[in-house]
Amino acid sequence: MASSDHQYEHFNVTFPSQYVAQVEINRPEKLNAFYEPMWISLGSMFRKLSHDPDVRVVILTAAGDRAFTAGLDVFKATENGVLSSSNKGSDPARTASKIRRHILEFQEDISAIEKCEKPVIAAMHGISYGLAIDMTSCCDIRLCAKDTRFSVREVEIGLAADIGTLTRLPKANVPMSWIKDVCLTAREFTAEEALRVGYVSGVYESKAATLSKALEMGKHIASKSPVATSSTKEVLNFSRDHSVADGECAWSYV
Repeated sequence: MASSDHQYEHFNVTFPSQYVAQVEINRPEKLNAFYEPMWISLGSMFRKLSHDPDVRVVILTAAGDRAFTAGLDVFKATENGVLSSSNKGSDPARTASKIRRHILEFQEDISAIEKCEKPVIAAMHGISYGLAIDMTSCCDIRLCAKDTRFSVREVEIGLAADIGTLTRLPKANVPMSWIKDVCLTAREFTAEEALRVGYVSGVYESKAATLSKALEMGKHIASKSPVATSSTKEVLNFSRDHSVADGECAWSYV
């Protein structure tokens, strides 16, 4: 399927190699920060890529040199989003219900990355705050440039990281003490630290080098049987969330 079939504002979708799709967040003037139409587009995009027979691997990256994403665009959110002052003064129960629906929709769109049938490789660089962790914890493989600065940022603005970070990080096979450290303090951590604890599987000299490695890996995976790779991803994700016995029962009939 041609990239023209995947047109979205603030995203570039290209096909740098056969069967490899590249999704580039494209709002560099705002450090690739997200507001509501962007995450709706992200969910729609990954659902399409998941079912596209011409796609076997997806690379998730971002435009510009400064940031993968700075996370939520707080100004937009307070202007007319979930944090908007228009919610103040209304009935608390109705406000809570509205916010709950909003968060569930947000979670579903971000989870579309994880639910994508195709392997997804994250190639991060620069500022990678908040939503960057939510999105890339959904990815199957995480790579980053050595200049990457991570932060689970939500407590800094009085929120819990409720879009996936707090539920996925504990399943990412990284130390729980470290998870609580970075989530409760909102401190920055470096690419070297992310590699040391196992959040990323590779650190590279620059954004270009990281993207090059992601493409090399994507091309290699795309050369395999798409049935084998999608099934392997499905079994691994199932096994992460279930016991060995559950996995043996489930897959003995496949």
